[in-house]
Amino acid sequence: EHNIILQRTKGLESPIFCLKATVKQARGILGKDVSGFSDPYCLLGIETKKPGSSGHGSTPQENKKRAKAVVKNLIPEDQTHRTQVIPQTLNPLWNETFILEFKDIENARFHLDMWDFDEVESVRHKLGELSDLHGLKRIFKDARKDKGQHDFLGNVVLHVQDLHCREDRWHNLEPRTETYPNRGQCRLQFLLMHKRRATTASKTQPSYTVHRHLLQQLVSYEILQHQDGSTSWDGELSKLANTILYLHASQKDLSNFHQDMAKWLAYSKLYLILEFNSNCLLHQITSIEYQWMQGRLKPEQKAELAESFQSLLAYGISLIQRYRIVFPLSAPNSTQRLQSLLRLLVQICKMKAFRELCTVTPDLQQMMTEALKSGTIEWFQMKKQHLKPMVKTMEECGKALVSLVIEVNADLQQCHRIWNKYFSNTMRLDLFSIAYLELQGLVSCYVKEELIKMDSGMSHLTAESLFQLYLNLQELHRMKEFLCNRC
Repeated sequence: EHNIILQRTKGLESPIFCLKATVKQARGILGKDVSGFSDPYCLLGIETKKPGSSGHGSTPQENKKRAKAVVKNLIPEDQTHRTQVIPQTLNPLWNETFILEFKDIENARFHLDMWDFDEVESVRHKLGELSDLHGLKRIFKDARKDKGQHDFLGNVVLHVQDLHCREDRWHNLEPRTETYPNRGQCRLQFLLMHKRRATTASKTQPSYTVHRHLLQQLVSYEILQHQDGSTSWDGELSKLANTILYLHASQKDLSNFHQDMAKWLAYSKLYLILEFNSNCLLHQITSIEYQWMQGRLKPEQKAELAESFQSLLAYGISLIQRYRIVFPLSAPNSTQRLQSLLRLLVQICKMKAFRELCTVTPDLQQMMTEALKSGTIEWFQMKKQHLKPMVKTMEECGKALVSLVIEVNADLQQCHRIWNKYFSNTMRLDLFSIAYLELQGLVSCYVKEELIKMDSGMSHLTAESLFQLYLNLQELHRMKEFLCNRC
């Protein structure tokens, strides 16, 4: 199946390759004007020659000759790009980006020429700028050249095939002659990408959506391969998966913000059906918050992001409601998993993105309190049903009642000694007080109901059970001293 898909992909129409070139700045360039400075600008483009006529297959003499040629003599005018002129400087700053298209990556060469822009000026004006003997020599040299002729400052010539997918570094400006060999440096940033693919997904879906679906598939596969179960997976993808995502994002020129958003949407959607370590989700929303600018998103992306926040918030609260079952103390790292989820829910509600995109901002403390109350009631009803005797004799009912109160006391002990600090530190919630007040009322009502059913002619075993019930109810009452002052 893999070979069939591979052959089908090879038969597709070739994409249009693009080099996204950013001319950032230069330093230490030659001063060509009388003032000792220059007015630099750059011409740049892609030279593509037929196979065998240039590039790696050419002789060193031919390559050297082409490297000395200027852009305007090599590249058609409609494919040549030009930066702004930066006046009177030796360290110009541009930060201008250009998209350069080409088809044959093996024979494509990037050319950049830097020139000093010269306006036609009178000799009197130039004498006014004269500062030293070098400036006087420059005046005589200008007199010999054509009016308006610009001075060559240096060039950069690179084989596109030798560039990395993303590259940002300084390049030496090379001379055409041996005069002034040290001409300074130019800082260039490159990104290799493509504009058009013939795949069905690329034709019908935005690049961002394709990237998210690809990520979702890789995450699902990674979890399936994890031998210790999904809850121990830390969210990290394999090296090969990260390489695929990196190349796809680079080729589609996806920003870091959109990549982080795609990760959040893919991971958060998967979290709704398969629990894993939520620390990776916390990292992603932190990145989104740091880079947040609402104007970057299209309306459908805003709606999608808002829905993901609300869905995960609702689902996270439902997990907290069932924390006794979802995060049992018998399971490894259960307390850390609960704490990570609590931090994630708190962080979501604090986000600027959440407040701007979600019209109704919930009271997380109130929602969590109601969820914990409901969860405590559900847990009590489940325990009561589980302990209910099959044969409803007075003795069995007494034993079941004692067992239920013992379970309640053990749960409250866990709330006080273990769970309460996580809710208190993260959300300023007193879990013990919430659970105690609910369980106290439930136990009181249920004990009264069961005792009414018992008559005075009870057996010795029933009396023994009632004494045990009394002792456990006393223990339940003593735990009241752990209630917070506000309750």
